[in-house]
Parts: sequence; C-alpha cells; structure tokens
Amino acid sequence: MEEKMKVTMEKIVNLCKTRGLIFPGSDIYGGMGNTWDYGPVGVELKNNIKRAWWKRFVQEEVNVYGVDAAILMNPRVWDASGHTQNFSDPKMDCKSCKQRFRADNLIEEHSKGKESAEAMTTEQMEEYINLNKVKCPHCGNFNWTPIRQFKLMFETSRGTLEGEKDVVYLRPETAQGEYVNFLNVQRSMRAKVPFAIAQIGKAFRNEITPGNFIFRTIEFEQMELQNFCREEKSFELYEAFKEKAKKFLLDLNFNPEHLRFHDHEKLAHYAKAACDIQFYSPLGWEELNGIHHRSTWDLSRHQEYSGKSMLYTDPVTNEKFIPNVIEYSIGADRLTLALLTEAYDEETLENGEIRVVMHFHPAIAPFKVAVLPLQKNLSEKAKHVYSILSKEFMCDYDEAGSIGKRYRREDEIGTPFCVTIDFDTLEDDTVTIRDRDSMQQIRLPISEIVTYISERVKFN
Repeated sequence: MEEKMKVTMEKIVNLCKTRGLIFPGSDIYGGMGNTWDYGPVGVELKNNIKRAWWKRFVQEEVNVYGVDAAILMNPRVWDASGHTQNFSDPKMDCKSCKQRFRADNLIEEHSKGKESAEAMTTEQMEEYINLNKVKCPHCGNFNWTPIRQFKLMFETSRGTLEGEKDVVYLRPETAQGEYVNFLNVQRSMRAKVPFAIAQIGKAFRNEITPGNFIFRTIEFEQMELQNFCREEKSFELYEAFKEKAKKFLLDLNFNPEHLRFHDHEKLAHYAKAACDIQFYSPLGWEELNGIHHRSTWDLSRHQEYSGKSMLYTDPVTNEKFIPNVIEYSIGADRLTLALLTEAYDEETLENGEIRVVMHFHPAIAPFKVAVLPLQKNLSEKAKHVYSILSKEFMCDYDEAGSIGKRYRREDEIGTPFCVTIDFDTLEDDTVTIRDRDSMQQIRLPISEIVTYISERVKFN
C-alpha cells in the first residue's frame, strides 16, 4: 500500500475546494457539521458515477426496473421496518472537550481494526473502553459519559396548524421505497421473479462522526438494488452479486489490492448473510458497499403492518409466495470519495516538477475534453470547436495563462483529453489532442475529434 502514502485526506479536501469539486456546506456562515456542497466539477463527477452505475445495473439488464420513491413516507413504513424502535447509535460524550463519538468507532480505531464492535453489546463496549483506557481522539483525555443510544432519524412535521401536526421522518434509507412498490412494479411491468427494483436517491441520518469528509454525512445519496427471488435461488444470487459488485469497482479502475470482502460477524435477526466490500483509503479500510441476504423479512413486515398481501403469484404454477430479497447498496458519496483517493497521483516530471493528476476512468471524468486556444486571438476558432464538442460531451474551456499551466489545471480535475487550437488550425482545420495519462500528443482533423473521443470515454 506504499503508493497510497502520498494520498492524504487533507490533500483531497484541498484539491476538491480549490478545483471546484466539493465545498463545505454553508461555507460563508462557518459551515454546518457533516454537510458538503458539490461544486461545478464535483457535480459532474458524481453524476457520471451514478450514470455508470445505472448503465451497468439497470440499463444493461432485462429484469431490473427503476423507481424514484418519495423521501417522506407514511410513518407506518418505519414502524414496519423497525426504524422507529431500533434505529440508533451507541454514543459517548467526552466530559472534557464536550465532543461526541460513536463507541463502536472508538473501539475499532483504538484496536486498529482487530476488535469488531458490531458483535458487542452496550455493556461489552463500555467494558472494553474502560479496561483499555480509550482516550478521546479530540483532546486526549479519558473522561467519558456512559454509552447512550441516539436516534438516527430526522423528525419533521406535516400539517399547517400548530398542535395539529403529525410527525413524519426524513427517510434514513431508500430501500423501503422499493419494498412498498414491490407489487406496483411487478404488476405494471408484468415482472417475473427473479427481478429487481433499482433506485438512486437521498437519505438522511443524524450521525455525528467528524473528520471523514464525505465518507459519512447526515445527508447522502444511495444507489441500490433489491433483488426479489425464490428462496432456493437466493444464496446463488447473493454470491453472484458479491462478484458483480466487485467487478463494477474494478471496471472503474480500482486497484484489486485496495478492495476486499468483509463478512459480517453479527447478523441482523432477519438476515441470512451479509457482506461488505471495503476499500483502502487514507482513513484505512472502510466500508464501500453492502450485499445482504434479507430473506422474506421486509415484504412480510409490510404485509403485516399494511394489511395488504405481498404475495407473488407464479404465472406458470400459480404458486403464491413472498420472495426472498438480496440487497445490493452502495453510497454515491462514498464511491465518489473512494474514486478521488484512488485516482489521485503525484508524478515527478523530467524537469523535477510535480504533476498532480487524477486518473479517473474517462467515463466518469467531470469533463471529457478541454478546449484550449494557444493564444486569446484564436478564441473565435476555439469557441467554434467547443460548440461542436459540447453537443456530445461535457467540455471545459480555458484561455487564461500559459498552455502548460492550463494542462496542469485539467490534469488536477482528471480531464482525459485536451484539444489545443493553434495557428495551423486556421490553415488546415487540424488540432492537437493531448492524452492526460501519457501526455502524448497527436494531430487530428476537427471533423474526427468526436469519434476519437467517443471511442475512449465509454464505460463497458
């Protein structure tokens, strides 16, 4: 993992702010903890990641159907899912500096990952912290309150008159939107088991975990599939999705050594199996996505609480049953962070200069091509070329500073190709195309640029 030593979270955060990827939320007011705003470059990166995921798991499949469910749902949904009763985190306050931390994170960080707090009770966590004199990461003191369970759901209200408002919740996960629409999708699309429902959407959790940039935030975006299948095929599908999820990451140019499977030691009461894919980052090994065998629990609970039958009828045998669910979920923000750290590189050039370059897969690069007039008096021709390319790709345009400095700026945001317009362009309608990774340049007619770039920015 030596190549990762040059990547620090500080470098990533600074690059994101200076190059328009990600800014602190409410920045001019001093920020708001665990909130971040995606800038002009960052929003393109994140959108491209979501498009690549949707293409792979929805567009290219014949039995996967997309939805966009409401953020605010009937509160009974969260009673059925168990969130109103059980969705909380074990947290402790440092009496010295008044900072709040998750007890399980304190244990795992103190033990450097050797202890798994997910298998511990509240009493066992407190015992470990006291016996090992686990100190506050912020002030270094050992002065903790007892562990308390903090609810993770944000409450709001629905209604217009004071005293006549009903409590509703911002959804803490997107999965329930797929479960409550199981029959709607199945009937309207005439879907046959096995099939899946996919969604990309926002979720909200009242978490307090400072110092991890966009890894864990109170507002985040999930990309997920709920696969509905027969019980006898469920473990086969579970294993297949572990590999399919990993292949997606490898195809985004992750180093295989920076990924690993992590099977859960302690399963939820409804789960038959659960596995994370972890990635190696400046924070250490962290969870990137999860694959879970959820049995029939979710649909059965919604059947019980709603009073509506969730039975699927096999069109051939007329057999009625509640399908098992294999869930695959990955955070768009976590994946963005993982790809930022994975793509970051510092190269020493022949002249001794350090080149910072983001080696994004071209399909997810924020801008596919930058149009750079060699001098400002070539801007009319350059803008003509921009108008051609921008109909096909997200493009950048930059005419400020030397061509070398402009190349460096594009390297830092991962633009795979730069098109330079020079005085020869006025004579023969050819341009110079520079490759981000090799820095090699070729000469090409303007009429061939779109085809040349299109072939190199696909995600297969």
